[in-house]
Amino acid sequence: MKQLLVERISGLYAGDAVTEYGGVSSMIAGKQRRQQLVVTESTVVGDSQADPKHHGGLDRVLHHFPREHYGQYRRWDMMVGFKDAPAMGENISSVGLDETQVNIGDIIAIGEVIVQVTQPRSPCFKLNHQFGHQDFALAMQTSGLCGWFYRVITPGKIAQDASISLQQRCSDMSVREAMNIYFSSEFDVHAYDRLASCEGLAQSWVNSLSRRLDSEKIEPWQIRLFGPHSR
Repeated sequence: MKQLLVERISGLYAGDAVTEYGGVSSMIAGKQRRQQLVVTESTVVGDSQADPKHHGGLDRVLHHFPREHYGQYRRWDMMVGFKDAPAMGENISSVGLDETQVNIGDIIAIGEVIVQVTQPRSPCFKLNHQFGHQDFALAMQTSGLCGWFYRVITPGKIAQDASISLQQRCSDMSVREAMNIYFSSEFDVHAYDRLASCEGLAQSWVNSLSRRLDSEKIEPWQIRLFGPHSR
């Protein structure tokens, strides 16, 4: 199954500049446009994360964010000032492809690099600081306009004029549906089992779903969405 998804990407970004938000380090604002990305199995050359426990790793080497989502967040008045790519900290920006069209486990070719979709982006309070709105992370969690992450199957270079093509579909669950299930306030054993069984799902999400099923409760989201001083 091969299908052209995007004829030409909108932008490539990488960087390692650190911003401090109330004593918390972030690199969300540190990305710069690149002519190409050099991608290994574990990283993008010249790119890094301030919090490797919650960002990066083999299941989150590349972050893809649809550029048109910026317009929606602006229409919702969720930003102070005008912001566009790569203000979300994304590595890849595109137009015409969103979370309803990409499934968990999809094998995708971006130029010569082959990747697999692993999870939606989990929004955190740093987005609130980045965009100047105290509920930005919550809005992303509720709307599902979040982008997604890739693990790398075949390393290589991604040029700025690269296309994006679906090579293989490994599950029937879209990134948007995965987002809806994972962040629903309703505990749903069947939905959790279905999500956890998706081929290619990030191991951290598999582990989190397993903990939910064992404890029979959803973990608190307050600190992730509003910061360590929100207790």
